[in-house]
Amino acid sequence: MFRMFPRFACAALAASAVLAAPTEGPDRAPDDPTQVLSFTVNRIDGTPQRLEDYRGKVVMIVNVASKCGYTPQYADLQAVYEKYKDRGFVVLGFPANNFRNQEPGSNYEIAEFCTKEYGVTFPMFEKISVMGEDQHPLYKKLTGAPEPIGGPVRWNFQKYLVDRTGRVVGMIPTQVKPTDEAVEARIESLLAADPG
Repeated sequence: MFRMFPRFACAALAASAVLAAPTEGPDRAPDDPTQVLSFTVNRIDGTPQRLEDYRGKVVMIVNVASKCGYTPQYADLQAVYEKYKDRGFVVLGFPANNFRNQEPGSNYEIAEFCTKEYGVTFPMFEKISVMGEDQHPLYKKLTGAPEPIGGPVRWNFQKYLVDRTGRVVGMIPTQVKPTDEAVEARIESLLAADPG
């Protein structure tokens, strides 16, 4: 579905296409490809973090990079996090160096950059690979979900929305900012939804 659009299609059109994924339906089996909170990953300081701890929240998972044309989206990610965190929303940042060596730094350097340049306070994790032979298991699960929710990571700052039950319900392309009106409307609807 998303492949029908040019790479840099109108952001609003792209956002409406990927944010329209259905959220209704019966409880999913544990092997459901859209269930992604079963992993334990390391925070950027090396501390293990169970993603299961975020169940009950609306989660945005995003692969980030410090030397990308889209790096200013760190500010947008921080803004949307601050706007909704008290209502049960969290952004999880995963640095990755898969695209044109745009995240070459160490975990320490990445953490320092994010804090100093963008005042990032949302959870950041150790650098991982989001594609290829060394793809992290979390991203194998994310990209293995049916399109338009899943499919390959095409660039830095591709974003996934996870509902309160731990199910991936939308993919937001790189060029669509997390503060886009359609994205915020989708976050609002997920926050308002009854997780039961």
